[in-house]
Amino acid sequence: MATSTPVATAASAAPSAPRRSSKLLIGVVIAVGLAAASAAAYTFIPRFMNPAPASAEHAKPPAPEKPIFLTLEPITVNLQSEGRARFLQIGMALRLPDEQTKAQIVEFMPELRSRLLMLLSNRTPDTLVTPEGKAKLAEEIRTTLNTPLGVGQPALGISNVSFNTFVVQ
Repeated sequence: MATSTPVATAASAAPSAPRRSSKLLIGVVIAVGLAAASAAAYTFIPRFMNPAPASAEHAKPPAPEKPIFLTLEPITVNLQSEGRARFLQIGMALRLPDEQTKAQIVEFMPELRSRLLMLLSNRTPDTLVTPEGKAKLAEEIRTTLNTPLGVGQPALGISNVSFNTFVVQ
């Protein structure tokens, strides 16, 4: 009997070893599967949550056009006032539609400065010190400078007048 017992123990020990290795193998397969699923989720889920645009043209909005400015030299004029002499020193920049207009303004600068001097010298100091007065003056300057420079020529297309310096003395 003694001989059958060790054989029975050896027989019963043999089947338990493959069960332990098969459990270990199943655990490793599950761990590798979970790692693969995690990697797939990390890679593909952000693509579904935030899909890429269809083309590169739709991805970026068009860049705004670069503004074209022409800075004028400061102008000093006498203002209409009773009593002591009052002066206005004004510097401005004009926003233009294109380089061709800029070249045309530079070419006709003496005439445009004369227009500005005539417009500004008819002002009183009281109308220039308020923000509303300055805004109204900027619009009047824009309108005056947009007047065609010659017969048969179009308006210059100045879209905005910005003041760089504005001193009333």
